[in-house]
Amino acid sequence: MKVFSPFFLLILMLPFLAMKSDKPAYKVYNGKGHRVDYQDLLKAAKKSDIIFFGEMHNNPICHWLELELTKDLYAEKGKNLVLGAEMFEVDNQLLLNEYMSKMIRKKDFEAEAKLWPNYKTDYAPFVDFAREKGLKFMATNIPRRYAAIVNFNGFEGLDSINAMERGLMAPPPIKYIDTLECYANIAKNIGGGMPAHMTMNLGKAQAMKDATMSHFIIKSGAFDGKTILHFNGSYHSDNYQGIVWYVKQAIRKTSYDLKLLTITCVEQDNIDTLSAGDAAKADFIIVIPSSMTKTQPSDPPAMTMPPATMSKMTEKPKEVKMKADTAVKHQDADEDDNDSGGDDDDD
Repeated sequence: MKVFSPFFLLILMLPFLAMKSDKPAYKVYNGKGHRVDYQDLLKAAKKSDIIFFGEMHNNPICHWLELELTKDLYAEKGKNLVLGAEMFEVDNQLLLNEYMSKMIRKKDFEAEAKLWPNYKTDYAPFVDFAREKGLKFMATNIPRRYAAIVNFNGFEGLDSINAMERGLMAPPPIKYIDTLECYANIAKNIGGGMPAHMTMNLGKAQAMKDATMSHFIIKSGAFDGKTILHFNGSYHSDNYQGIVWYVKQAIRKTSYDLKLLTITCVEQDNIDTLSAGDAAKADFIIVIPSSMTKTQPSDPPAMTMPPATMSKMTEKPKEVKMKADTAVKHQDADEDDNDSGGDDDDD
């Protein structure tokens, strides 16, 4: 019988000891709570038509993985890949187009576009990658001034806008299900001690953002064989609600059968197991140590009331609903208003 020396056994064990003492920056779990890896996530993304990457806005691991996923999907899809992002408001699309086509310089784009404080560190890498590779990049978020109007005056606050302004958002009427968890939770948190900008219409403003992002995701080639990778805050797509819910309503009005994939990011003190409450949030959950450094001190500034609409705060709310613009095609499905919005037909 061959006898191995303790030293030889130690050499054999070193790789396993190194793994035990390593400090991974993230771990990936699937929607059933099972440990998987990035390659599993990538394989699923390659088979999907629309991928929602729900990030934490100030987490560097989220942004690095967004860039890596963009590169890996491009290697598979080429120019059939389309990028879109919450971080860009629709009225910046012209500037994005000019920058993507290399018509304008980087410094001019960054000087004129409405960019988040952490743009240069967190979002410029995948924007510049898209520019380098000639990819289409869609601004999908409603201009903040219009979301603010809804926040303070409800959907009817937008009744007086013109056709050009209406083109910067989802077409009316906006289907709003206040029992959807993502909006119901917002309503529960409104009240004493909350900032003045948080009104009882905040859920509607959130829905207006979600509906608008859905609208422009669909317009960016969802029904034309494109693969769309969309970056948004995790709350906008967690639990298959928010943007995902509105995208599903649009798909249901067609004969298309699109495959959706959701990714979310969470922070935990211990990333070796997934919190039971997070397992159902998405198809893939990226768990990051809560001690991870941050790229900015807080989320982007809250919606504030545009001066031109301040006087409306004291007016009695209108009794009429937001009317549909006949020049704009209605995208939302005529679903039952009591639809819970649950993931009963999860893709």
